[in-house]
Amino acid sequence: MNAFLYSAAIQWKLDIRSRSLLIACYIVPLLFFLLMGSIFTSVMPEMKDTLIQTMIVMGVSMGSLIGLPPSLAETYGGDVKKVYQANGVPLYAGLAAMFLSAYIHLTIMCMVILFAAPILFDAAVPADLPGFFAGLAVYLTVSCSMGSVLGIGIREQAKLTMAEQALFLPSIMLSGIMFPVSLLPDALEFVGNLFPAAWGYRLMQHGGFCLENLWYLLLVFIVAVCLCAVRMKGLRQS
Repeated sequence: MNAFLYSAAIQWKLDIRSRSLLIACYIVPLLFFLLMGSIFTSVMPEMKDTLIQTMIVMGVSMGSLIGLPPSLAETYGGDVKKVYQANGVPLYAGLAAMFLSAYIHLTIMCMVILFAAPILFDAAVPADLPGFFAGLAVYLTVSCSMGSVLGIGIREQAKLTMAEQALFLPSIMLSGIMFPVSLLPDALEFVGNLFPAAWGYRLMQHGGFCLENLWYLLLVFIVAVCLCAVRMKGLRQS
């Protein structure tokens, strides 16, 4: 356990110096929050009620699907994997450390939005804070697990970038955070519900933390864990 915490602390320091993670987990989400927060609340004042959840879904999606995978791909597609094997370190230790580090970075970003939105845009603070934080924790976990699948499953950078965008863009456009899903055609609404962002957004709403909004995220997480386990087994044998 001490060895894992030590490796997680080292990974945390490395991630702080990572330009890609800094951009995906902090700079772009917070700039989007500052820009779009003012636009949303000016054009649609009712957005103040859900602005925090909207900006958090966008930020978590970007950080987990665009920020985390490249770090994992670099680690498990290069010489770092050989270093793990040569020193008898389990391959999953690196994945767990990077998962935890990304989770903490994204949590910090979410807390910045939570505290800044009411001050800057008069956004409504979630009425049910325990339910909100529980929903956030679940959504963070599921999103990072999806990013982990991408990072260790796709080695080529070009394909990884395409896969990241294929998950990120529909997660933002079809999840209901930009406009009500009722405005979408039935086919696009169905497609939007295939992405965890739509469920995470509903989960963080007032009274939204319930099994009806939770079951799909748990299913995605279980599938992601199984895919990661299968991929790790293949990496050990390669």
